[in-house]
Amino acid sequence: MKKLGLSTLTLGALSLGVLALGSANAATVIKIASMSPLTGSSSDLGLQIRNATELAIRDNKSAFTALGFDLQFVAYDDQADPTTGTANARRIAADNSILAMVGTLNSGVVIPSSEVLAPSHVAIVSPANTNPKVTDRGLANMNRICARDDSQGPAGADYLVSTLKAKRVYVLNDKTPYGQGLADAAEAFMKTKSATIVASEGTEEKSDFSSIIGKIKASKADAIYFGGLYGQVGPFSKQLREAGVSIPVMGGDGYDSPDLLSLAGAGAKDIYFTTVAPPLTAVPAARVLSSRYNAAYKKPLAGFGIMGYDSAKVVISGVLSAIKANGNKLPTRTQVETAIRGTKLSAGLLTGAIDFNSVGDRTSAKMYIIQVKNSAAGKLDFSTAGTVTVKSSKQ
Repeated sequence: MKKLGLSTLTLGALSLGVLALGSANAATVIKIASMSPLTGSSSDLGLQIRNATELAIRDNKSAFTALGFDLQFVAYDDQADPTTGTANARRIAADNSILAMVGTLNSGVVIPSSEVLAPSHVAIVSPANTNPKVTDRGLANMNRICARDDSQGPAGADYLVSTLKAKRVYVLNDKTPYGQGLADAAEAFMKTKSATIVASEGTEEKSDFSSIIGKIKASKADAIYFGGLYGQVGPFSKQLREAGVSIPVMGGDGYDSPDLLSLAGAGAKDIYFTTVAPPLTAVPAARVLSSRYNAAYKKPLAGFGIMGYDSAKVVISGVLSAIKANGNKLPTRTQVETAIRGTKLSAGLLTGAIDFNSVGDRTSAKMYIIQVKNSAAGKLDFSTAGTVTVKSSKQ
């Protein structure tokens, strides 16, 4: 048998030592997930959430490195589909390095997904889910920084009847928990203001709205409230205007995408919507982020990007708080869940102070009334018509 030289033995020992040292010093991985539609008709909004979450994680990675952790980001595409969302939730629950999640866009996705994640104590901070059921179920892992439909619906309805003086309103919804919840809340409020609801129906139609438009014309409605998303409302409004119907169309934050303008074309004029996500012009603190976002993703930052960034900041703050409370050691998911629910942040956020009530609703949130009208350049664009501050009804 060949004898090994001293130098060979020494090098071997050194190599083993380096490997052992590297293993001992390897940073513990902590992952934060996002879940939103990255493909399909709602992807413009979903990508805003995903991309802004990624930027927030990049901005705060060094704070984790200093504590011996490697902060990583993982994005899941829920395709705005509850079945896909719950499948993603099971994958997230199975990955023990994921301590919390930002998302989703659609209430119909987050409701079942949060129930899947609740037994594993994976905390969720939502930038966009507005259906009351999201938090009214009392799940310890579910939080949101946006206003609720039972505030958003009435805000839009009040603007219709008080400012636009609508008296006969045709109510539509897209048959999703989001759209129907929004339309139901708006309809209930308008009835208290003595507005006549000439019809109220749900539709899943995406392309040919001639039948509905015919009924709207026959009803002599002077306004429409449509609870839905821009991918459906854009083509509807285009066909509505082409049929000679110029009455205002009001909806919720599901309209809040530049794609609404391209889908509706000239028919976008006098579309109004409430949004829980602020226009960039209303958030001066977001200007620097806007430049960075545009440079990174070659698209402008929009409202749900702003809300996604702040949601991620809440998650990051909660994880850091849980680490410090655990003696700078890796916290459990339950510790992170508790820390996030106990959030009390007054600085470093784009949309103002954030704290949660007992069910995970933000105690004070803002909504914005947006109108599509001609800009100074003569092009149809979003313009802020008003702002409403909403206080949580529960503590």
